Amino acid sequence: MKRFFHSELEQFRSNLLLMGERCIEIVRLSTRALLEGNVDFAKAVLTKDDAIDELEVMIDAEAIRYISMRAPVAKDLRLLTVGMKAAHDLERVGDEATSIARRTLKLDAALPVKDFLGIPAMTQITLEMLRDSIDSFIEGEADKALAIPLRDKEVDRLNKQNYETLARLITQDTARINSYLDLMFISKSIERVADHASNISEEVVYLYKAEDIRHSSLVKEAKAQLREGEEPEE
Repeated sequence: MKRFFHSELEQFRSNLLLMGERCIEIVRLSTRALLEGNVDFAKAVLTKDDAIDELEVMIDAEAIRYISMRAPVAKDLRLLTVGMKAAHDLERVGDEATSIARRTLKLDAALPVKDFLGIPAMTQITLEMLRDSIDSFIEGEADKALAIPLRDKEVDRLNKQNYETLARLITQDTARINSYLDLMFISKSIERVADHASNISEEVVYLYKAEDIRHSSLVKEAKAQLREGEEPEE
C-alpha cells in the first residue's frame, strides 16, 4: 500500500515538473519571437498555453484527492500544498508568455527591440530564475532556491528603465505610440514571470526546510544589501 501511495506522489511530482518545463519552453519561445521578430514563434506560443492550463487542473485534482483519501503526513502535505501553489504560479507564467506573443504580433517590425531596451538582459535573468526554481525543486536544494528572489531586484530595475525609456519615446515619436505601449506591457510581463519564479523558489524553501521566507528578515536584509551595492554575507 505504501508503494501505491508513493507512486501517486511521484505522478503528482512528475506532472508538476512537466508543467515547469513547458513553461520554460513557452517563455523562451515568446521572448525569442520578440527579440528575433519571428512571427512563427509567436504564433506557436499561442497553441501551447492550453496544455499548461490542463496540467494545473490535473495537479490540483490530484492533490485534493490525495489529501482527502490518504491523510498525508506533514512532509507529503507540504509537497501537495507547495505543488498546488507552484502550479498556480506556473499557469500565470504561461499567461504572461502568451501575452508577450500576442503583443509581439502587433509590434512595428522596424523597431530594434534588442538594441535600445533592457529586454534581452531581463529575459536572460528571468529565464535563469525560472530554470533555477524548477531545478531547486527537482534537486531538493533549498539554498539554491533561497538565492533566486535576490535576482528579482535587477529585473525590477530593468523594467523601470524600460518604462522610462518608452515613456520618453512616446512623446518623441507619436507615430509608434501603440508599439511603445505594447513594449511597456511586454516588459511588465517579463518582470511578472520573474516574480512568479521568486514565488516558486520561496515555496521550494518551505518544502525542504519547512520555513516560510516570504517576509523573512533573511530575504529583506539581503535585498537591502543589494540596494546599497553590497554583496550578501555568506
